[in-house]
Parts: sequence; structure tokens; C-alpha cells
Amino acid sequence: MSQTVRHSPVRVLLLGFGAIGRHVSTLLAPERDAGLLRLRAAERNVASHGHRTIPGVELVTTGEDTDCPTWPEALAVADLVVECAGVAAAGEYGPGVITAGTDLILTSVGALADPDLARTLLAGPGRLWVTNGAIGGFDVLSAAADADGLDSVRIRTTKLPTSLIRPWMTESEEAALRALRPGDAPVTVFSGGPAKAIERFPANVNVAVGLGWATRGRGSGEAELLRRSLERVRVELMADPGAARSRHEILATGTAGRFELAFESAPSPENPKTSGLTALSVARTVREALAAFSSRP
Repeated sequence: MSQTVRHSPVRVLLLGFGAIGRHVSTLLAPERDAGLLRLRAAERNVASHGHRTIPGVELVTTGEDTDCPTWPEALAVADLVVECAGVAAAGEYGPGVITAGTDLILTSVGALADPDLARTLLAGPGRLWVTNGAIGGFDVLSAAADADGLDSVRIRTTKLPTSLIRPWMTESEEAALRALRPGDAPVTVFSGGPAKAIERFPANVNVAVGLGWATRGRGSGEAELLRRSLERVRVELMADPGAARSRHEILATGTAGRFELAFESAPSPENPKTSGLTALSVARTVREALAAFSSRP
């Protein structure tokens, strides 16, 4: 049976146009110039961010701007939504994307630590695409998990102390992080499960939930598999004043073997506090989605 090949551009809608969204739009310039996709980006306040416009990317408002398309209007004609706006935005807008039957690429994978939200995003009819973010090696770990070959999964993330300061911290906790100097020993800021980690450090530990997703294994009920996997994953967050780059170290063990992976990625050209690998991973996932769309009628 012959397949119908799609010839019209895929209508891609970025949710969020900060460091990651802008970097992704730049990486997708070849596909945009080739007519493979049409790109829009949603901002809450377009008027105050209009100076950040990139040629070929139309801005859409999720707020009250009146001189540009609105989020509902843009979503109604979108083929693919790419979330680049954080865990809170993923929870606010993601369910509406999926229930509308539109595919969603999730960058803020930490949103899946909420079991109710995970069930909604996995329920369809839209397809959920989960990015690898700032780390990789998930193909090996997924294969081991699919064979029920992992018993223990741990991830240690090390960052500069000031990047870990959060509003909920006491004055003494914040002062202790600010007081760390190069040469001081790294300090453990958090140790526990991914759900609590993403609650306390939503911008820093998406990778931990992504690891849980990758090692969920096979079986019926993706949401339940993920819930069990997240209970197994242990997270350690370190503040190191000597850290030149963010570092992620994974240790997974079981009957399939012992797997140690470590990643240090260069910062984003848009925002030094963000891993540049995140946008690269998102762009790669977009290209995978484009390939899938090309065979759809």
C-alpha cells in the first residue's frame, strides 16, 4: 500500500521564546528556509518582547496583546507544539494541546513528576514527545530497563552555588551558598526523589525526571510505569563553587550490568545559565516529528 506524502509545511508553535525557544528557532532555520515548517512562538507579553523577534518567526500572545494572533487561534491551526517555557507552563498549557489532538514536544520533562498531569499528557489523542534535554545515553538505559535489567538508578547533578538559590530558602541557606568560594568542597543541596527535587528546583533537575522516563521499562500503562520508575530514581544535587560547567553523573545497576555516564555541556549562547545541549535535543526531536508528519496525509 502506498503512503500519502505530506507536501505542506508543518505548522510548529513554540510555547515560550526565551533562551531555549530562541536557540531552537535558530537551529531550525534550515528547515524553515526549505519550507518544511512554518514557525510561530508564543509569549505572554508580546509588546514587551517584540525587540526579540527573529526573522521568519511570528509571535503569538498567551496574554492580552491585541495586535497579534492569540494562543487559542494559533493552537487551532498548529500541527506541533514545542514547549520551551518551564514546568509551570507545561502544566498550564500542555493538557489543552494534547486533548486538542495536537502533538506536543515536552522540554520541561519535570512536569511528568506530577502523576495526574502525566496521565493527562499520555492519554492522547495528541502524541507526547519527550526530549532528552541536557543528557544522553538513554538508548542504552532504556534497553536495559525494557529487559527488566535495572535495580538501581541514581543521578548526581553538580552546579554553581548561585544557580541553585531559590526563593523558598532561608536567609542562612542562601547566605551559605553565596559564601562558597573556589577551592571549597562541594555541598549537597538536595538528596531524594525526582518529584520533590522538581518541586524545589524546577529549573535544575528536569534531567532526573527524564531519566525516570527513559528507564520506565515496558508494559501496559505508560503513566503507571513512569510512576514506579520515578520511585526508583534517586537524585543528588550538589553546589560546587569550582564547577566550570553543569555536570550530570548517572549510575544505573542491575542484572543488565553497571552503567556510568557523565555529561558536561557548553552553555546556551542565549543564556549562560542554560545548557546549550537542551536546545540541540529539542531541535533533534522536532526533526523526528517532522519525519513522522511527512508520511501523514
